[in-house]
Amino acid sequence: MKKFLRDWKWVILAGILILGFGFALRIFHLTIIPVFADEAIYIRWSQIMASEPTLRFLPLSDGKQPLFMWILMFFVKKVTDPLFAGRLLSAVSGIGSMIGIFLLTYYIFKSKLSALFASIFWAVSPVTLFFDRMALVDSMLTCFGIWTLYLGLIVADTKRLDMAMILGFVLGFAGLTKSPALFFAALIPVCVILLKKPKDVFKYAGLLGVAYVIAFGMYNIQRLGPNFGMLSSRTSDYVFPLSRILVYPTDPIRYNLPTTLNWLVAMGPVGLLLLAIIGIAINFRKQTKHILILCVWFIAPLIYEAEFSKSFILRYILFLLPPLYILAASAFSNLANRWKYLVAIFLAAFFLQAGIFDYFLLVSPQRANFPARERSGYFQEWTSGIGIKESADYIRNIHNLNPGQQIVVGTEGYFGTLPDGFAMYVQDLSNVIVVGTGLAINKIPQPLVEAKKAGNPTYFIVNKSRLIVDPSKLNLKLIQEFPKEPRVPGTTEFLHNGPQDALYLFELK
Repeated sequence: MKKFLRDWKWVILAGILILGFGFALRIFHLTIIPVFADEAIYIRWSQIMASEPTLRFLPLSDGKQPLFMWILMFFVKKVTDPLFAGRLLSAVSGIGSMIGIFLLTYYIFKSKLSALFASIFWAVSPVTLFFDRMALVDSMLTCFGIWTLYLGLIVADTKRLDMAMILGFVLGFAGLTKSPALFFAALIPVCVILLKKPKDVFKYAGLLGVAYVIAFGMYNIQRLGPNFGMLSSRTSDYVFPLSRILVYPTDPIRYNLPTTLNWLVAMGPVGLLLLAIIGIAINFRKQTKHILILCVWFIAPLIYEAEFSKSFILRYILFLLPPLYILAASAFSNLANRWKYLVAIFLAAFFLQAGIFDYFLLVSPQRANFPARERSGYFQEWTSGIGIKESADYIRNIHNLNPGQQIVVGTEGYFGTLPDGFAMYVQDLSNVIVVGTGLAINKIPQPLVEAKKAGNPTYFIVNKSRLIVDPSKLNLKLIQEFPKEPRVPGTTEFLHNGPQDALYLFELK
């Protein structure tokens, strides 16, 4: 024990500081970015599931796995701000990723310095910091992916049954989080290249069988829900069929791979990619098998997603990024003299770019250098929740003036940023009734007309882009307008919906 403390005390101290700093980054001004569409859905589901036990499998109705929402139920019960609660869960997942990536890096390269740098990279890299601050399932999936690879390597090296069982549970949790966990299941056997004796393949296959049985059993817990079939039926909504490659073999991969590079240069950031290249050059001869495994875990899912995903966005590739961080950190494991100056330059470039991005992310997110596709979703379009919290606060103040009076609030849509993003903020107000009214609004929805005739204060929340009639021609009084970030000229949204969207809060006259 004394020898362990002597050898590891500085690493433990540094690790605690890194985890503390990383967690502080993840919770500082945590709600500065307004609620995003998918966040609103997940948080609202968790509130409903927490209050109604018969709806614990509600996410299956939209073809989504429920683990994130199951855990989030406990957070929304204890934390007053539902958006903070949801994002806090992702921040905790980010800490799990930092710990996992430290252990995985040390296991492969046996370098304490590399392991610490891997954790630092994960803590401050803009892409990981951003998604660890959003109430989305991708951060949790990525955490389980890191631990799956770590345990997969241990099973391949040790052939231990207990580790195979733990691997099965971690893989099962990943499968209950999001469908891309199938990539983890498919890639675990890649670790077989570590086996030195052919006879070990049979024992290894048996151990993997144990892990798969456990994971499959956990996944089938979802059969207790009434919409288990939706998990597979919704696949075609997100993924092209494999046969498509015979017709359009280079479309959309020829667009998506350069887009991925642009994302990683902007939010990786670029210094990370350069360090990863040096890490491969330094360690490939001594760590050929492990580097091949890391490269396959990164490249194989990326190619599949770039070729077959109908919606290719940054958070959908978050789970495959950990190998990049490990390879970048490996540049510090066996630093030869001819590489040390380049490593220092690239490390400085990484921290400079990451520091600038992170500063704006925490203080003024709209000034951060987001890729255009990400900026559109989080700040410009209907998916952005700009103005929703303020609208909910206004309604709460009206409610507090007369708590016994029923208030009806109509919103655009039936599902998503509205009404879910608004409803999650007034969950505790039993006299506030939230009614989704659909899209393409050209008149005052009938439920709101009837509510007003019944004598209830009635309000309407709608995005400018969803109104296809001049609101001045309707019997509406504008309470407040919340402008969103201007759109980029020349984009489809700019041409169809104008230069800028806004959220309107109306009261029916």
